[in-house]
Formats: sequence, C-alpha cells, structure tokens
Amino acid sequence: MRRREFIARLGSAAGWSVVARAQQAAMPVTGILVSAAPLNTDTLAGLRKGLSDLGYEEGKNVAIVVRSAERYDQLPALTADLVRQQVSVIVAVGLPAALAAKTATATIPIVFFAGDDPVRAGLVTSFGRPSANLTGVTNLASALFLKRLGLLRELVPTAGVFGVLVNEENPNTERRRSDLEQAAGSIGQKISVLNATREEDFEIAFAAAVQQHVIALLISDDSLFSSRTEQLAALANSHGLPTISFNREFAAAGGLISYAAPRGQVYHQIGLYVGRILKGQRPADLPVIQSIKFELLINLKTAKALGLTIPETLLATADEVIQ
Repeated sequence: MRRREFIARLGSAAGWSVVARAQQAAMPVTGILVSAAPLNTDTLAGLRKGLSDLGYEEGKNVAIVVRSAERYDQLPALTADLVRQQVSVIVAVGLPAALAAKTATATIPIVFFAGDDPVRAGLVTSFGRPSANLTGVTNLASALFLKRLGLLRELVPTAGVFGVLVNEENPNTERRRSDLEQAAGSIGQKISVLNATREEDFEIAFAAAVQQHVIALLISDDSLFSSRTEQLAALANSHGLPTISFNREFAAAGGLISYAAPRGQVYHQIGLYVGRILKGQRPADLPVIQSIKFELLINLKTAKALGLTIPETLLATADEVIQ
C-alpha cells in the first residue's frame, strides 16, 4: 500500500472514530426528577415502554438519569444539576418536581405527571395549548378526593369523622386541604386533617386519629406516602382503621382499598411524549392529557380482619379483589 493511500485511509478511520464519539456524546439524555421518594419500578418500566414504541432504547440511542429527592427542599438543587448536564428532556414526577423544573429552565422541555390541575397550579396556560416548554399528564386529584371519600362511605356508612393524612411540606398542601374540605362538605362528611412530614410522624398521626375518634382514613397523594405503603398499611390495620390510598401498592401490601390511575399506563404516555419531543415536536403542541382510567383494588382479607362486609355492588366494580 502506498504511503499516501495509507495516510488517507488512516485519516478516514480517525474521522469515523471522531464522528462515532460525537454521535455517542450527542445521545439524548432524559432526566427524571422525582419528588421526595425513590423512583417506582412501574414508573420507569412505563417510561421505557413509551420510548421503545417510538424507537428509543435506553443505552442504545437514549440515556436516562434519575435525580430523586428525599425532601421537597432538595428539588431545586437536583433540578439545577439536570440543567447543568443539559439533558434533552426533564420528566418531572409530581407537582413539586414540575414546579421546580419550571422555575429552573424555560428552554429544556419538561414532561410532568401532576396529580393536581396543572393550570390552577400555574404549570401551563391551558390543557390544549400548554406553556412553551411544558406538557404532561394529570389525574386531577381534586375530583378523585370525592370519589375516594365516597368509596370510604360505602365501606363505613356509620356517622363519624374521617381522617385525612397529608404532608404539610408538600407545596400543594393548602390547595389540597381546600379541595378535601370542599369534597367532604358536598357529601356532608366531617373530616380531620392529620399531618406527617417524615416517616417518624406516622405513629404520631395514627395516635392522633385514635384520640380524635376517627373511624376511617384517606391518605392524600404524596410521594412520601407512596414510598411507605407497607408501613402505612400495617399502621392502618393495627389501629383498626379502614383506609383508602391513592396507589395500588397500598392494597397489595395489606391496606384495605386503593383507587388510582395505573402508573405504568400513565408513564407509558409520558414516554411517548418524551419520544415525540426527541423527534422534534414542541411541548406546546402536545396537549396535557387527563387520566380517564382508574383501578379499584380491594383487599378482602383485610376487610375481614377489620370486621367489614364489602357490599356486593362494590366488589362487582373492583378491578382486582385480593383474597
């Protein structure tokens, strides 16, 4: 081989090596920002499925990094870290994470899951035409409060006070408290708000429920509570409190009842949105989607232990009955 041809081929190989490294470096990165809880496996599986449906496979042509806060006040620093990394898209799990992401960047696309009305919370300007760099999925928790309270009333029809467990460190607590009071008032149900901002507060909150003669409990949507389902289910049962939660893991862990949007389905949609954004679509052109499917799980074993008879009409509508 002539020296000039050898050098040309060597230069060509080096050029391809540079291009390959550049392509690898240019692999889009999806940053997942989680509010005050570890990332749920269903969340990640659903997200990957949505990305896969649009041709994105983690490690091949898209990367995923996770930043999970133990407390809500850690979210700004974690968001700033994702912005410094210049991730391609931020997936914000929970309203506090979405608000932190919106504050941190007006240019990086943000796809959120918020349990609350994103317009009222100031995330987007409308469902159909959201803000410049935000879109996502919501289940409008305020409407679900009425449904969950109604389910509890079917299980515990006697007059009395229902407890509502909230995390007052959640930035949306005041709005949720107002929604809960409105929902309870619409069906004539008295409620007592109980607070737990850390795991150590759970015992105190349940003791307060007993002291206040609470006869049933609703656990409000919060990342702290979703990451402690087994402990909350055990406490509810040991205190003899019929309890409804916002995530299916609660009933599966021994809690009485749960009513929630299937998390895998929600994050499959979010994965689809992330994929569409990576292909060039603007978040502002992707309408915010409202969850319309919800799953009702009833733990019949727990009901029997609590001395409750589940109405046949309720059993017939359940998506799953745990024996």
